[in-house]
Amino acid sequence: MSAAVREAADLLQGAIDTGNPCLPVRDFFSFGDVEAAYSVQRLNTERAVAEGRRLAGRKIGLTSPTVQRQLGVAQPDFGALFTDMAVADGGLVPVQRLLQPKVEAEVALVLTDDLPNPSCTVAELVRATGFAVAALEIVDSRIAAWDISIVDTVADNASSGLFVLGGTRVTLDRVDLRSVRMTLSRHGTVVSEGSGADCLGSPLNAALWLASTLARRGDPLRAGDVVLTGALGPMVAAAPGDVFHAELSGLGSVRVVFAAEGESL
Repeated sequence: MSAAVREAADLLQGAIDTGNPCLPVRDFFSFGDVEAAYSVQRLNTERAVAEGRRLAGRKIGLTSPTVQRQLGVAQPDFGALFTDMAVADGGLVPVQRLLQPKVEAEVALVLTDDLPNPSCTVAELVRATGFAVAALEIVDSRIAAWDISIVDTVADNASSGLFVLGGTRVTLDRVDLRSVRMTLSRHGTVVSEGSGADCLGSPLNAALWLASTLARRGDPLRAGDVVLTGALGPMVAAAPGDVFHAELSGLGSVRVVFAAEGESL
């Protein structure tokens, strides 16, 4: 492993440990070196597992064509989810838990079978999925002011933060994920809207990309994994005291509360 990978990983971990965002890490590498960025992500993931954190699944990012154009890429990215990143539906997020949180609503899949095939098909993905739920992803960046390139966000575990799963479990034969309509509200005011079609044409397309990509890398999706398939609409910055509520047609609702300044848990 190169010294640059270790330095970038240490810088990002330092931002987590101190609660102070760091400078971008892209200058450690050649322009657009996504593979080096994944090496950074993998190193910090391995460190977290060695410290006792448990993996819960994966998240998919950059599913919006607009965001892909902004970062100069033509495909999504992925990051790791840990069990300690899960927040209960309607749960409270402490102010100190995140650095620069933003919220997006999406579809989550929960798997009941492994997906080891690098040429995974839609049929295999559907058979391996136990159910879908409405979800909120609370993204975060360890990079100051969200000054990110594709290298920065990949190295930073795809800008992951926390996630919230709704309580309504729906099998895939009961919902057309492409036609799901999403409304995200903050304090009762709609702040983001979208549909399943806004996520690479369908959340299933995003999940299929992830399954195939991870299988090719020798680290396939496994039974029990949660898969956050990507935002259905624009992400929204969160502040202390905010309450977010998302409605996804056919999948129910999901809610999260950000603790107010000085509020104890």
